[in-house]
Amino acid sequence: MKFNKTILALLVTALLVGCSEDEVDPLAASTASPGGVNTDASTSGLNGGSGMDGSGLNGSNGMNGSGMNGGANGKYPNAAIGPEFSDPNNPLSKNIIYFSLDSSEIQSDFVPIVAAHARYLAAHSSQRVTLEGHGDERGSREYNIALGEQRGKTVAGKLTLQGVSDSQLDNVSYGEEKPAAFGSDESSWEQNRRVELVYQGR
Repeated sequence: MKFNKTILALLVTALLVGCSEDEVDPLAASTASPGGVNTDASTSGLNGGSGMDGSGLNGSNGMNGSGMNGGANGKYPNAAIGPEFSDPNNPLSKNIIYFSLDSSEIQSDFVPIVAAHARYLAAHSSQRVTLEGHGDERGSREYNIALGEQRGKTVAGKLTLQGVSDSQLDNVSYGEEKPAAFGSDESSWEQNRRVELVYQGR
């Protein structure tokens, strides 16, 4: 028994000594740069430079952005939006336009928000947005699909009047199928009568 323990100790020591000091610690390597990806957070290449352009989103790892965009379905692989979209003081952080009952007219409170998105899109011609139209649960399914589509068209019309290209816009209507609130009261209905501006990188 004593002999076996000694041999075992010698084998373990030999194995430890045999490991090269030059070997890379896989844990350290993965911590420094996950997946070998450059972790530089520079945004200098967001719009046509050599930096981050999201072109790897549709690569061999199978990630195509289909869950990133709340409905864009990975159509736009070059997704990249700026920090202004998460700044609560910037109107671009507001991406929902609400409507009155049975109406597709943009209320005055939302005109500055639409204008801010128009300026951004006009200045970033490679950027795309999906206008997702919604309605509340009242009315037939067909009526709400048509109303959601008309609401999206109204927002699209305002954007194109301010210099946005039609090719930057997609219009999808969900009608009453994707409610933001599930109650059957005025507060819930107000939240469900909306158009959401869903950018390719959001």
